[in-house]
Amino acid sequence: MPSPFLKRVHQDDLTGNLRNAWQKSMELRGDATFFEVFGNNPGLFDWYTNSFYKEVFYAGSVSRRIKELVRLRLSTIHGCRFCNQGNRQDALAAGLTEAEIEGLSDYENAPFSAAEKAALRLADQMLLTNPDGELSQSLYDDLKEYYSDGELLELGMVMAVLAGMAKFLFAFDLVEKEEYCPFNRG
Repeated sequence: MPSPFLKRVHQDDLTGNLRNAWQKSMELRGDATFFEVFGNNPGLFDWYTNSFYKEVFYAGSVSRRIKELVRLRLSTIHGCRFCNQGNRQDALAAGLTEAEIEGLSDYENAPFSAAEKAALRLADQMLLTNPDGELSQSLYDDLKEYYSDGELLELGMVMAVLAGMAKFLFAFDLVEKEEYCPFNRG
């Protein structure tokens, strides 16, 4: 279980969206440390859920299915158990199948479209475990078959925020990690 240095706000003192998110997280994961800590700054939580998720992740020009696919790829490789539990449900809700989710570890041989595989290759470049990741000319050429430059910018920004959040969640010890997580402390 997470053990952050930051104060955890008791569930009874959480307001609005945080209280609802706390309840859903307890039902799904049995842990809501992330939401308790955000109780220290509800406005920041509102920015994250409203500005990032509502305006960019769930909106924008790239389909939700693609965004859910790359989000699950990132959280699976990063080893965030907290994220994986919610991301898996959200991926299913966005139309991914169990077979597709199970095929993420070998996505080139899984039942994904060429556009989805290209987005997953971009996700691999954005992984925290890939410090040399880059949008190469060949990857760009492949992606351009399916996505406009504006859509690629959107995908890259979404993945940057998600990867940055993973680093934040791990560094501040706000979430439970998978046993295989490459960021488990010694």
